[in-house]
Amino acid sequence: MGRNVKTKAKRKNKKKAEASSSEIPSIPTRVWQPGVDTLEDGEELQCDPSAYNSLHGFHVGWPCLSFDILGDKLGLNRTEFPHTLYMVAGTQAEKAAHNSIGLFKITNVSGKRRDVVPKTFGNGEDEDEDDEDDSDSDDDDGDEASKTPNIQVRRVAHHGCVNRIRAMPQNSHICVSWADSGHVQVWDMSSHLNALAESETEGKDGTSPVLNQAPLVNFSGHKDEGYAIDWSPATAGRLLSGDCKSMIHLWEPASGSWAVDPIPFAGHTASVEDLQWSPAEENVFASCSVDGSVAVWDIRLGKSPALSFKAHNADVNVISWNRLASCMLASGSDDGTFSIRDLRLIKGGDAVVAHFEYHKHPITSIEWSAHEASTLAVTSGDNQLTIWDLSLEKDEEEEAEFKAQTKELVNTPQDLPPQLLFVHQGQKDLKELHWHNQIPGMIISTAGDGFNILMPYNIQNTLPSELPA
Repeated sequence: MGRNVKTKAKRKNKKKAEASSSEIPSIPTRVWQPGVDTLEDGEELQCDPSAYNSLHGFHVGWPCLSFDILGDKLGLNRTEFPHTLYMVAGTQAEKAAHNSIGLFKITNVSGKRRDVVPKTFGNGEDEDEDDEDDSDSDDDDGDEASKTPNIQVRRVAHHGCVNRIRAMPQNSHICVSWADSGHVQVWDMSSHLNALAESETEGKDGTSPVLNQAPLVNFSGHKDEGYAIDWSPATAGRLLSGDCKSMIHLWEPASGSWAVDPIPFAGHTASVEDLQWSPAEENVFASCSVDGSVAVWDIRLGKSPALSFKAHNADVNVISWNRLASCMLASGSDDGTFSIRDLRLIKGGDAVVAHFEYHKHPITSIEWSAHEASTLAVTSGDNQLTIWDLSLEKDEEEEAEFKAQTKELVNTPQDLPPQLLFVHQGQKDLKELHWHNQIPGMIISTAGDGFNILMPYNIQNTLPSELPA
């Protein structure tokens, strides 16, 4: 089926908007294409609020270029606004001693669910005005302050920049951080999460003092710093860490602590950039590397990969294993391409089931949706966050019907891939995104200029009406 593509940015001619409408006719809204369109003098980009059920941005001082969403006890498959969420993030401060790990409680994430096809349009009213009125009506009885999320934070000192941070899926108060000092540290954040859960004021708006706390484990066995790290979804406490010297170490939980195998997994010839445990087999994991390859390993079969293949013609920066379709592995490259492979076909020949060259700058993050097996999101150095639905095919008849129903004036580019479902813009130096496992359709992204919480309005309609518990 086909779906309309909505984008965060739309184009407006500033100079002409200031002129009298009687002098210059109105100009239809255009979809902005980064790398294709250019801004002329007096033109600016504007956010289209009608493209979102919810959109919020915030920053917390130093950039936090890695974060994770924490599992909570507020319920599965939450759909009613306002939302509350918890997350952990690590800073990238100018001085090593200024860095910290932040535990965040974000409440009052407001928004409104919309139909993809509006039921009615006001007679004689412009569509943009209708969208604007709709987007502003999510809290008819409140003011702007009532729509702003409340942010509380607890900070723990962390020596050195946090290259990457991840929370254990089975026990979200246990987190692991990769530092640029070359140390991998495991932290127990339970006291801080409990304090946030019980308090409505402590550390509000990021004003919390930085607390000193010793990590549970401080591993210094890597020969260099790294970025690759992942908790096992099947075996609580099992962990992998990979470094820039191409080595991967396995961590096993042991008597309230961890035992790190001193003999690394070796097979890549350059930096290991990302690691992902299989969602279906507890002893299997995948890795990707600057050497352009992706490897699949079985920890029962020794320290060499069970299979390895050339995935891209440049560095492979990130991978994501589909938790709802465990045969599918996505990978993103430094050349801006990303691919999806069916691992069942690796040994038989070409396993690539989809390959996209839409982005022209390095892929910095890629992640499958937790609620829809065919949907994944991507961030790139071109400052775009894109969402893709691999089940989509171009349907010209359906697109024409949609435009007729909505009286759409947007001139959607004809050369966009039909699988491209949504384009989000506005952040600079995008680094990482995560889907919220318990709030369908919610994505959080981080960049050099802060965080965005977004819920595209058309993503809601790709999800099943009744989600499994």
